[in-house]
Amino acid sequence: MSDSTVWWILAGLLVSAELLTGTFHLLMLAIGLAAGAVAAHANLSLTMQLVCAAAVGGGAVVLLQTLRPQPEKSQPAQSNADVNLDIGQTLHVAQWLADHTAQASYRGAVWTVELIGNPAQEPPIPGSYRIREIVGNRLRVVPA
Repeated sequence: MSDSTVWWILAGLLVSAELLTGTFHLLMLAIGLAAGAVAAHANLSLTMQLVCAAAVGGGAVVLLQTLRPQPEKSQPAQSNADVNLDIGQTLHVAQWLADHTAQASYRGAVWTVELIGNPAQEPPIPGSYRIREIVGNRLRVVPA
């Protein structure tokens, strides 16, 4: 059996494995094995065939990693509206305390509300506020 036949069989096996697993890395390595087969068809030495296969396969894997879109960094669950549907909702705060907290009724329960912002300012005015995150049993809000 010639060298090129061995390279093509190995490339076919990797393509089959890629079809079973769904990982593109095996497909990139199969491209490298195909490059080794082409090098064998060009009557290059076994060392050059291995170098061609490694360079093309490794380069294809590196190229795949750099061109693949990276997953977006998601927000923490406490401030992610996709996880907690209360994020972004508004509530009415009737009275603030000096420590920038208040008690407010929201969805039928009394919650501790905490203002996000500069604590050195004087107590905020009553009114509508938007929920930015939920930490434990506290609603952290900003003015609406």
